[in-house]
Amino acid sequence: MFTDLNKPLSDSFIEYINSVKTHPFEIVTFVIDIIIVIFLIYELIKRTKKSKVWQLVKGIALLIIMTILSGLLKLRILNFILTSIMSYGIIALLIIFQPELRRALEQLGSNTFSRMFGIEKNMEDKIKEDIYKVVIAVEELAKHKTGALIVFERDIKLQDIIDTGIAMDCEVSPQVLVNIFVPNTPLHDGAVVISNNRIAASACILPLADDKDIAKELGTRHRAAIGISKESDAIAVVVSEETGKVSIAKDGTLIADVKEDALRHILIKYLINSRLGDENDKKRIVKIKEKIKNDRIKFFKNKTNNANK
Repeated sequence: MFTDLNKPLSDSFIEYINSVKTHPFEIVTFVIDIIIVIFLIYELIKRTKKSKVWQLVKGIALLIIMTILSGLLKLRILNFILTSIMSYGIIALLIIFQPELRRALEQLGSNTFSRMFGIEKNMEDKIKEDIYKVVIAVEELAKHKTGALIVFERDIKLQDIIDTGIAMDCEVSPQVLVNIFVPNTPLHDGAVVISNNRIAASACILPLADDKDIAKELGTRHRAAIGISKESDAIAVVVSEETGKVSIAKDGTLIADVKEDALRHILIKYLINSRLGDENDKKRIVKIKEKIKNDRIKFFKNKTNNANK
């Protein structure tokens, strides 16, 4: 009776496998099918494991396993009940999680959704966006004379420095950066390291510059900024808690009292133009050479035509 009402999931799966065996060409689509399913399951687990949704996902997974087992063991009544729950449960989930689903649909095409399918935003735009966020945070910290030290990793990796701090691995955000450096909080001492467009860690310990020619009035943050910029190609931004002035350390040199526009331009210059600009410059040079070549051909062609006349 129950078999007529609802076909067990296991039977459908077995039929699918048999159809693949009888039609060898379908093996290609079968492999693609499996890869897509594995990828989607992996992404689902990765993105829900640290949230409350994870408990729901585990419940649904258990329900699916029980449904498959009841079909394999020929437990008709149990299988009928479970498959019915699976059918109507989807409608119930749509109603219960309507707000979450709406937000997910609103994010269609946004950074979060695009990243889920590996469609990363243009690297130059992403770095520029992070620079603007850091500048906003730095100006807010400077206004309240809150000491801060932010290090941008470039080509030389700073994993040994990151390991000395507290791992964060979060998006670059002005609010997060400002909160990290609030005085008398666990993370305010040390440096924040930004790596691969993310806040990798906070409260990191940096090597101090011990040059005798460094001004004595410079504090520990400034010496640490100079130290990391000498030992790597990183760029460090410092906010003085005494004066509220912003400085930048690069290649062991400290640029003091940097204003907002100058800070933005310097960071863009050294984090984008000097690193990503080489490839763009090459493309630009190739285009210019092609244009010169075409103009030259056109010139000699016109000259030949005029001579023939």
